[in-house]
Amino acid sequence: MNRLISVVVCGLAVAGVAAAEEAGGLSWTAPAEWTVQAERPMRVATYNIPAAKGDAGGAELAVFYFGEGQGGGVDANVKRWVAQFQKPDGSSVEKDAKTKQEKLGGFPVTLVDVKGTFMGGGPMMGPSTPKPGYRLLGAIVEGPQGAVFFKLTGPEKTVAAAEKPFRKMLEGAKKK
Repeated sequence: MNRLISVVVCGLAVAGVAAAEEAGGLSWTAPAEWTVQAERPMRVATYNIPAAKGDAGGAELAVFYFGEGQGGGVDANVKRWVAQFQKPDGSSVEKDAKTKQEKLGGFPVTLVDVKGTFMGGGPMMGPSTPKPGYRLLGAIVEGPQGAVFFKLTGPEKTVAAAEKPFRKMLEGAKKK
């Protein structure tokens, strides 16, 4: 009987990983080929995205939700993300970064696309080794209970391969 209960509990745990994630009054479903990482401070979810052919490593999607009215404004977060990159000569990528506002899944979303040398995840993440040839796709979704921040970073080819599934995930977001 204990064995049966263990099997059922394990099955439910695995099913829970495949279920939609949620934060800020939103729910979404990540692509099946993206694997969920263990819990991490400040993150709602973290996904590993497999490396594309030609890239040595995969990408990561970090999802943040700090609470209604928390986490800073959209513009401040976009600037922070762009500032985490630089050109090979060390200059700013600000003029090359692309941002736009859209409605996806019925929610206002600010999208960010930036390429260059990734210098790290910010002051709270500690020092990082510069990573040339990286790309960030970001989305700040204005959900019913505040902004939910989706930050996908990794080697350019891998992020390019993840772009359509990332957008599909955002388009499928629903009110929780």
